[in-house]
Amino acid sequence: MMDLTAREILSSYRKRTLSPVEYANALIAHIARWESTLGALYAYEPDRLVSEARLSEQRWMNGRPCGILDGVPATLKELIATRGLPIPQGSIATKLVPATYDAPPAARLKEAGALIFAKTTVPDFAMLSSGLSTFHPLARNPWNLACNPGGSSAGAAAAAAAGYGPLHVGTDIGGSVRLPAAWCGLVGFKPSLGRIPIDPYYIGRCAGPMTRTVGDAALMMNVLSQPDARDATSLPYADIDWDSYYKGMDVRGLKVGLTRISHT
Repeated sequence: MMDLTAREILSSYRKRTLSPVEYANALIAHIARWESTLGALYAYEPDRLVSEARLSEQRWMNGRPCGILDGVPATLKELIATRGLPIPQGSIATKLVPATYDAPPAARLKEAGALIFAKTTVPDFAMLSSGLSTFHPLARNPWNLACNPGGSSAGAAAAAAAGYGPLHVGTDIGGSVRLPAAWCGLVGFKPSLGRIPIDPYYIGRCAGPMTRTVGDAALMMNVLSQPDARDATSLPYADIDWDSYYKGMDVRGLKVGLTRISHT
């Protein structure tokens, strides 16, 4: 069940062959087997996940899902604010003050019905390509526990690769989505700066999906790219057909350019 994509989960909900509560309970059991080793999660709330899954299940039973991600579990990188939770930035030097609001990625996922059940770990101030942190446990690569998952979206990559649900959000300035995605065999997408509104703004920082399939990354972009006036640096909203990037695209005939450098 943990190999299901978000699209497959949603299809199963529609067909009533799987319920949000059934999936949530399976996910909790899966995380219990792995998390003490992986160190991927911060502020993990299994009881809240089950409670929200029950509400989602009732909406599906009534034929009224609240959004395109209703009942699908998701995580957010620790740096992305969610109301009521501190943002330690991976460091014991940070004062733990609960956030007073949901940042745009958190708000959009909740509006779409996603069940945010945890944040994911980062290194100190998200300034390493690893999960080494003075606040969080060391995140490990689920493909090889002796290896680094990459960073700074280390916990997000470990969670996604380990099957902690299908949807995860990281942030990226110089590779913090793309590096861990590559090292953990995931789809990691850093969109154009401002395509996904984010708050507070930080120079060059982009939020982006981290998933196991292109289809799920496209599904998340439909949600995350919605406008939010709080980010004055965000791009004007564009009605991009994100699904077209995985449906029937033909790459035959395309060429890949490589730069060759001679040291002679």
